[in-house]
Amino acid sequence: MTKPRIAILHYSVPPIIGGVEVTIAAHARLLREQGYAVKLIAGRGDNATRIPELDSRNPRVETIQRELARGTIPPDYAALTDELQRALAAALRDVDILIAHNVPTLHKNLALTNALYQLVTHAQVKLIAWAHDFAWDDPVYADDLHDGAPWDLLKRAWDNTQYVVVSTARQHDLARLLDIPISKIVVVPPGLDAAEFFQVSAKSAQWMRELKLLDGAPLFLLPARVTRRKNIELGIEIVHALAEQGFKPKLVVMGPLGPHNPKNRAYLEELKTRAAETIIFLQEYGAVGDAERRDLYAIADALLFPSAREGFGIPILEAGIARVPIFCADIPPFRETAQSFAHYFALDRAPAQSAAQLAEFFRNDARYLLKRRVVTEYAWDAIFQDKIVPLLNRA
Repeated sequence: MTKPRIAILHYSVPPIIGGVEVTIAAHARLLREQGYAVKLIAGRGDNATRIPELDSRNPRVETIQRELARGTIPPDYAALTDELQRALAAALRDVDILIAHNVPTLHKNLALTNALYQLVTHAQVKLIAWAHDFAWDDPVYADDLHDGAPWDLLKRAWDNTQYVVVSTARQHDLARLLDIPISKIVVVPPGLDAAEFFQVSAKSAQWMRELKLLDGAPLFLLPARVTRRKNIELGIEIVHALAEQGFKPKLVVMGPLGPHNPKNRAYLEELKTRAAETIIFLQEYGAVGDAERRDLYAIADALLFPSAREGFGIPILEAGIARVPIFCADIPPFRETAQSFAHYFALDRAPAQSAAQLAEFFRNDARYLLKRRVVTEYAWDAIFQDKIVPLLNRA
């Protein structure tokens, strides 16, 4: 099936900074990655079809808006509406679906709102009205709005238009404002791309994607070289025991083979016989540089550090500065460094008992639980596949 050609319309687009602009950037990226033809149409910003009078801060637009805020329709309003209608019609000739952010419900450029309304009324474009803000529902804008045209365009349900809002609360607000059933309004929340948010390195982003690191629930780091004194087998057994309690953990062993003992290769092979797909030896996928180390701490849920013998334990410091919860062996160097701020387990304790300790923590830690909610419900890729693609197919 041929994919529809998409245009995204707003007063401005990135690099202009704003919540709407951030959403537009994500939508455009996701659409292009999935093979859609996409164009941005705006008055200000980069990589867009630019029509200066779309910008809410355009001097001509601002002059008209000042008069409209007083309740007066200036002579240039109709002329600008006609100009924008013609300009939009030309820009949309090769477009199947137009996604307009805020223009149908916000009063920042009423000539643009009117021009778009005329195009939609005459079925010159299929419109998805992505409504973040509603002028008529915001007391801050009360003095700028007046009865009659063009202000009432902002509280009228348009024909040939699919309304989209960013939350269930907004869905109820818009249904009340437009006097339409809530079933006519689709909820598509903004999302978050963890790799983009943390600005991780290209290598880290690849690992996150290919190894599905954020599927780890929880995701543990074991930042140690593969040497027997690091007691990695205990970490593996604890993770396996945690999985038996209903979790879906992943353990990332960050270090390479210890460089000074030829027996370390045999130790690694021994560990692999104990490991399942939940255990990742990163040395098999590339070296962990300083950037990747920071990235892994940024996305991890906990440090799991079961070393049997250490002189100090630098990962304790790293986890502390990264504010990552610490679960570690109860040995004197770790007690000296982390004091009462870590969760300790005895080396001779059964792995199932240590797993129960971890399970209790993660079932009750608000930071972890909210992170899981964000990862599972607000990841951009999931939102795109589950909500945006069906929306485009219906338009």
